Amino acid sequence: MMLSDSFATSHHQPVVYPADTPPAFLRPDQTYALYYKRLLDVWLSVGLLLLASPFLLPMTLVITALIAMDGHNPIYSQRRIGRHGRIFRMFKFRTMVPEADQKLAAYLKKCPEAQAEWDKHQKLRYDPRITTVGRFLRKTSLDELPQLINVLRGEMSLVGPRPMMVEQTGMYPGRAYYLTRPGLTGMWQVSDRHDSSFAERAGYDDAYLHKLSLRTDMRILLRTVVVVLRGTGV
Repeated sequence: MMLSDSFATSHHQPVVYPADTPPAFLRPDQTYALYYKRLLDVWLSVGLLLLASPFLLPMTLVITALIAMDGHNPIYSQRRIGRHGRIFRMFKFRTMVPEADQKLAAYLKKCPEAQAEWDKHQKLRYDPRITTVGRFLRKTSLDELPQLINVLRGEMSLVGPRPMMVEQTGMYPGRAYYLTRPGLTGMWQVSDRHDSSFAERAGYDDAYLHKLSLRTDMRILLRTVVVVLRGTGV
């Protein structure tokens, strides 16, 4: 699997960094990575919430009401791995049915093809857990909006590696993920990610870490807007 042309790197296999590798030696723009990236996260997140509040507030209320129609909490939180391996609670609008884990296990047990797809990608093209409202939210990426809370709390960044679940850590071949905050969007999310395996995501994380700069983050944010408008989700 190759990275997209815009983010191609000179290696195809994930780079495994020593546990004590200082992040500064891996980043071409150290000042931005160590100081200004966080300021950009806060500035853009607050600006988005303020400028878009006349639209976001009523939309959020409608989404919350639609999700809550089945009597369950519309906001879903899940344990994810953050920078330096710290565990945090990531927030999303709920897009799955209640007791989704049990439904997934039953589906994978009776469908070997789906089990193989899950083992490789850690996601399914057809996921029986997702609700009708949830499919719309995922297609438009609106389910990610509550993660702005995680960004403001410093647990996530606007741009970074896709947040990894705790049980997936043993499947991740590399250390690039652990050297920066996971992102609301990122290099993998705006690339041709559907054909990549979970392990191959490490290649995107390596590429992002090596190219981390204000220019890279702005390019990814702009490409995210295109992805969202196309309705392919991030």
